[in-house]
Amino acid sequence: MTSSVPTPVRTVLTTTRRHGVRALLMGGQACILYGASEFSRDVDLAIYAHPDNLSRLQGALDELGASVTAVPPFAPEYLARGHAVYFRCAAAEDMRLDIMAVMRNVPDFETCWGRRTIATLDEVGEVDVLGLEDLVAAKKTRRDKDWPMIRRLVDVHYAEFANEPTDSRLAFWLRELRTPEALVDCVRRAPEAAQRMADKRDAVAFALQASISDGPLWPMEVPLHEEEMRERQADEAYWRPLLQEQEVLRHAARRGQRPPLGGGGLTA
Repeated sequence: MTSSVPTPVRTVLTTTRRHGVRALLMGGQACILYGASEFSRDVDLAIYAHPDNLSRLQGALDELGASVTAVPPFAPEYLARGHAVYFRCAAAEDMRLDIMAVMRNVPDFETCWGRRTIATLDEVGEVDVLGLEDLVAAKKTRRDKDWPMIRRLVDVHYAEFANEPTDSRLAFWLRELRTPEALVDCVRRAPEAAQRMADKRDAVAFALQASISDGPLWPMEVPLHEEEMRERQADEAYWRPLLQEQEVLRHAARRGQRPPLGGGGLTA
């Protein structure tokens, strides 16, 4: 995977790389590298939240002239609870940089690190990128914009590797394909694997039926929509207490205070 990147993105990535920050590129920039997007306004990083690594990250942030733009502050306890920390990088054309250490649906950092993708970027070098399966999982949010991106990510991967199936690729496609035509094509190519998956995913069962009867594909949109709604609701529930904590922090910031974790409306 080789690509060029805009100057401010390159500045952020070269700086974190030079400081030895252990991080995984995710979000829109990762989607670009996987061929599912053409543009993103910010840089998103999954960070290994070990004190030594956070110290290296702080050095990179200082060089980037990065300042926190919202709550919560940049502190390990907030990262550990699943919050994102948002920065603007003055030395990188005011590029926005979002940092997370814990994400819903996504394994711990060490697991993600072990199955990362390494991209070679012009004038940057090697960059560690969140693996495709983990990126798809991370994109299953309550936000409207993420669901078309999930669809494109998996479609691009299927189009590239459909003629080179492996057990792990088949499992990924049958679990994540969201385009009816592609899913029907997949079950036709791998009917035995599809039969095993059909009990776990209604969309695959519908695709199997369509592949046998050569019937219409629109009924598959029903289970696909239900899947999406379940994930959106789960993400809403995940973020609800975090958003409540952020609101407490905003009120505290207006008063010139910072409530400790476990107090002032925050729970341990």
